[in-house]
Amino acid sequence: MNPPDASPVMYQNWRDLLFLHWEWDADEIQRTLPSGLCVDQHEGRCYLGVVPFKMRRVRPRFLPPVPGVSDFLEFNFRTYVCDADGTSGVWFYSLDANQRLAVAVARRFFHLPYHWARMRVDTDDDGVMTYSSARGGDESLSDRYRYRAIGPERRAQPDSLEFFLLERYVLFADTGGGLRPGRVHHEPYPFRDVELLEWDEGLFSLNGFEPPRRAPDHAVMSPGVDVSIYALTTADRTP
Repeated sequence: MNPPDASPVMYQNWRDLLFLHWEWDADEIQRTLPSGLCVDQHEGRCYLGVVPFKMRRVRPRFLPPVPGVSDFLEFNFRTYVCDADGTSGVWFYSLDANQRLAVAVARRFFHLPYHWARMRVDTDDDGVMTYSSARGGDESLSDRYRYRAIGPERRAQPDSLEFFLLERYVLFADTGGGLRPGRVHHEPYPFRDVELLEWDEGLFSLNGFEPPRRAPDHAVMSPGVDVSIYALTTADRTP
């Protein structure tokens, strides 16, 4: 997708992204969506996703990165949707981050459901990453993932499941006065398969879904992309 005909408001580097996806009932997802969005499908299947990753060099367009502020961790729970005009994008049920200022800014200016969490990521000598998160610092609301990338790096082919799950360039935010889309732009994700050693299901319960009680149906990992972030559009996108 080509970049918007506008100036970005922010730049971000997304690094070491783990994409975990579970097939889910379309009607159940649809009941959770705001008016104006419908669940998107690939070959008749719908998905809920968990994506932990590193945010690096996050900064507004006119400012440099700030030590202690511009690098942090993020962890989101999502599904894939279309609006009334047929625009496909991401619907975030929740986003957790361990940078309080980032949480406040995203809530204020992008109307996204961010939460502060205590988070940590470590990588051992075998390349196994351990990513842990506890929303609000509450260990009863914690999740832990252990994984490593395996196999050759590749990019998603058009019409493939990987393209459907990874190549999303629009998010939708509910401002309370209607839906507003926001664009992002980056090069297509490079990605590899994943050896998933440990995973949790806490985000399902926190967002009103029954835990799946099974391994993800699809799992890949990307070393990351550099991203341009654009402002939400001013026009409501409701039917």
